[in-house]
Amino acid sequence: MKICKNIFGIIVDLGYFVTNVYLCGLKHAAMIPMRLYTAGIADFESIRQDGRIYVDKTDLIYKLTKESKFVFLSRPRRFGKSLLCSTLKYYFQGRKDLFEGLAIGELEKDWKHYPVLHFDLSRCKNQPGTKEIIVALEMQLKDYETLYGRDEDETTPGLRFAGLIKRVHRQTGLKAVVILDEYDAPLLDYLHQPEPLKEVRRIMQEFYQVVKACDADEQFVFITGITKFSQLSIFSTLNNLRNISMMPQYSALCGITKAELQTVFDEDIQALADRYKCPKETMFEMLKQQYDGYHFSNESDDIFNPFSLMNVFTDQWLDYYWFGSGTPTFLFDAMKRFNTNLLELEQLKVPSSQFDVPTEAMTSALPLLYQAGYLTIKGYDFYSRNYTLDFPNAEVKVGFMDNFLSSMMGIYNANTQGFAGNFYASLIHHDIEGALKLMQAFFASIPYLDFGEKELDDIAKYEAYYEVLTYVVFSIFNYRTYTQVKVARGRTDVVVFMPDAVYVMELKMRGTAQEALDQINSKDYAIPYQAEGKPVVKIGLAFSKETKTVSDWIIEQ
Repeated sequence: MKICKNIFGIIVDLGYFVTNVYLCGLKHAAMIPMRLYTAGIADFESIRQDGRIYVDKTDLIYKLTKESKFVFLSRPRRFGKSLLCSTLKYYFQGRKDLFEGLAIGELEKDWKHYPVLHFDLSRCKNQPGTKEIIVALEMQLKDYETLYGRDEDETTPGLRFAGLIKRVHRQTGLKAVVILDEYDAPLLDYLHQPEPLKEVRRIMQEFYQVVKACDADEQFVFITGITKFSQLSIFSTLNNLRNISMMPQYSALCGITKAELQTVFDEDIQALADRYKCPKETMFEMLKQQYDGYHFSNESDDIFNPFSLMNVFTDQWLDYYWFGSGTPTFLFDAMKRFNTNLLELEQLKVPSSQFDVPTEAMTSALPLLYQAGYLTIKGYDFYSRNYTLDFPNAEVKVGFMDNFLSSMMGIYNANTQGFAGNFYASLIHHDIEGALKLMQAFFASIPYLDFGEKELDDIAKYEAYYEVLTYVVFSIFNYRTYTQVKVARGRTDVVVFMPDAVYVMELKMRGTAQEALDQINSKDYAIPYQAEGKPVVKIGLAFSKETKTVSDWIIEQ
């Protein structure tokens, strides 16, 4: 069953959909009372005073602050970490007025006004060197030192930080609350540069070790980041640091759950459905496929990306907001460094020791892919204790594949998107011949990439290379694409599940398109997909080592 096939190029078919680059002339829905959202706003006070929609997480905040003193939380970028830090700041400052009507307003009976030292370490990233990182740290320290003073012998960021915490306690009679947001931001800039990283680590280590040294002067410490750096003193000497990143009870501390979306944003989903002229239930499924799917523990609720949802409701438009806000270069650098096999990232079964490991101890890009939100938990086997990792949703997978071509293969986004639009148009009009011609020209434009290996004389390696490219091209549209699929009499190179067809492809580097097609037929590669209830299209592809693209093809429908 196809639903809303002509709406924004979105096709919902058997639980998955494709977002097209073409627009389809949507008309504005009837005006509804303006609702203010939190897209791009991380200050809790502003959100509450402006009457913006706030998804109440304060019951979890209350529980967390009563249970623990030193807390670490890892979440992907743009997932609400900074808003959570801001909420904690105003809670400990005793701003009861901001919490009226929220869960914590009823739970908290003793509102105290603690002094809060809130540091945003993202201000220290994108700095050209260590001197500039120190200046960025000192600027934030100076803001608090105007209130509490500074001793002359405090000559480094760490000494100034320690002196500040102690003076706060001494001058106010209350222990300090310390919040360190995006603690790893300055380190990730130098992740794959050993010598600069060593110096940056030294500076940050001297700053962070203060948290342990000033234990007696601290009421609560909260630290956020994307990754874990094991050799920083904050993780090696702070042995009572509680890492809640994979604890089921806190899996929904950041992000929006299905229940929250259906209640808090019920009228917003309806307004969006009216704009797209489809039932509300269909719109919810579209949102789910595009922005849901994150799991941060083996018992986690389904979590939607909050940044993307807030932008969707603000703009009244489905788009790739998370990737549009920036793609970290350290991720693709890690993939290059560890020769990551792109074809192994879906339905990946691994123990937690392979993906929930300190950044400095990683031997593959998998920990970064998970911690940065490009892969998430999709299942857990209690017997083997293995997790299943996969892309969270269409937004992440499609954006990842698009950025993969741009970042790892030297293709500009504009070229990728131009090809993508024409390629998709050919596919939805069942012009397979035209789509393959476009793919031929596109592959020919790609600078050959050997992923760090020597010149590939092995024909099998060339075929694997073009399997990757074929996989990426179809994955850009969120089509379910598989490579090296086992069947009774062999392995199919590429299988693509389209909304209205199944493509079975065989690739040949030293051979003809006819030989590729003959292999599909002789080994019955297409038979398992006849039960799909869709046409099965068999495609034999021949590739040329000289032209580095498709040289010939035969299509059999």
